[in-house]
Parts: sequence; C-alpha cells; structure tokens
Amino acid sequence: MTKDILALFKGRIALMVMSTSGLGYWLSGARDARPLLCLLAGTALSSCACGVLNQYLERREDRLMRRTSSRPLPAGSVKPEAALALGGALSAAGIGLLAAGAGGLAAALTALTLILYLGLYTPLKKITPHTTWLGAAAGAMPPLIGWAAGMGHLEPRAWALFAIQFLWQIPHFLSLFWIYREEYAAAGFRVMPVVDPNGGLTAFQMALHSFTVLLASLFPLFLGMAGLGYAIGALLLSTAYLGLGMRASWTLAALDTRRLFMASLAYLPLLFGMLLFGGV
Repeated sequence: MTKDILALFKGRIALMVMSTSGLGYWLSGARDARPLLCLLAGTALSSCACGVLNQYLERREDRLMRRTSSRPLPAGSVKPEAALALGGALSAAGIGLLAAGAGGLAAALTALTLILYLGLYTPLKKITPHTTWLGAAAGAMPPLIGWAAGMGHLEPRAWALFAIQFLWQIPHFLSLFWIYREEYAAAGFRVMPVVDPNGGLTAFQMALHSFTVLLASLFPLFLGMAGLGYAIGALLLSTAYLGLGMRASWTLAALDTRRLFMASLAYLPLLFGMLLFGGV
C-alpha cells in the first residue's frame, strides 16, 4: 500500500516543485527559515495533491495506455474514493500551510495552479491540443510561488524564472507526446501529435521553443540576477539543447525525440543550478 501511495504522489515531480519554489524564494533575497520550510512543505503537499487528483480524474484513460496501466487506480490497488479523499486532504493541507506560513499570495498562486492543472488542463486534454500551454503555465508556477513567499509580491525577475520553466516544458511535453502518440490517441487525448499525425506542427513547435528557451535563459543576465559566467554557461547548455531540439524536429525519429526528452530532464536542473550557485 505504501508503494501505491508513493506512486500516486508522483514524487519526482513533487521534488522538482519543491526545488524550483525554493529557488524562487532564495533568488528573491529572502533568507528566513520558517517561511522557507512552510513553502517547501506546502508546495510538496500541493504537488502530491495534483498527482493524486490527476490520476483520479484520468483513471479510465490510464487503463488504456500501456505506460500508465500499472498505476494504482487503473490496476485496482487503490480505490477511487480513497484517492479523491487523499487528494482533497493534501490540497487543503498544502494551501493552508502556505497561507499560514508563506503568505497569502503564495497560497493564492498555489490554488491557481491546482485550478489550471486539474480544472482546465486535465479535462481539456480530450478536447484540444492547446491545453499544453495550460499545463506548461501550471508547471511553471513554483518559482513564482517561491518568490511570492519571499517578497510578498511579484516582479520581472520572478517572471523571468517563470518564462524559462514555461518554455522549457513545450519541447519536453511534445517529445513525450510524440513518443507515445498512439497510446494517447487510444486513450482519447487530443495532444498535438495525435491531431497532427504528419508531425509538421509538432516539429515546428519543438524547434521554435527549443530556441525560445535559449533566449529566456539569458533573461537573468539582463535583469541583473546573474553575471557573465552564468550567461556563458547558459548559452552553451541552451545551444546544446537547441541542437537536440532541431534534430528531433527534423527527423521525428524515436531515438531523436527520446534524446530530446531525456535532455529536457537534465536541462532545467543544470540551468537553475548554474543560476543558484554560479549566478554572480
């Protein structure tokens, strides 16, 4: 049962949410331990809530996809009612903890994230391919939440972090959707590679946003958040990512799209790590 609960939590995503919200807090200049701890715990609980409730809402579709059919709900090891109750409790606990210890704006942004992801992105995936933008917006909220917890307001530097994480997700998601496009189609999801079987629009967006994330990665330099060392590192890393994106968009071969997806998993931690530890 413990293994099933952890699978519902989507722990790797929760860890990324904690890390990027913590990055936003730290780069805002805040150093108080109590709000930081409340931020990390609150965003972790809220991310776990998203994982549980997303799987609750998509339990029937997950059963139709080989890559998700072994999840606890389609496999029958966790009852839907239990998952719904758990997700609701985690949502309330996460937002409540943020409101009490990290500020009203951080809590409100977290609530907005849940609405975007669960109320819009998840159900609309079966209607339009453009929900990827909603999912990317929800996924890019943690740095804003962290900045709000640190400063109590948002400013261009916070939005620069949002832009990086938002644009990074487009090649990330499109490469995943392309790899599993037949499974997504079988489950009734209208993601871009399903409605664009020839791959023209998918390839264009992969290439375009592999480039736009390069531009966004330089925003911290222009906003005074980082120095020349970061800019050189970001440019080298983003150029390599762009190369993989261009190749994947050119061939749409399984090997190249998988390489792009795997590179996307490494790109954001490396870029944000350079900004955090070598930004000056």
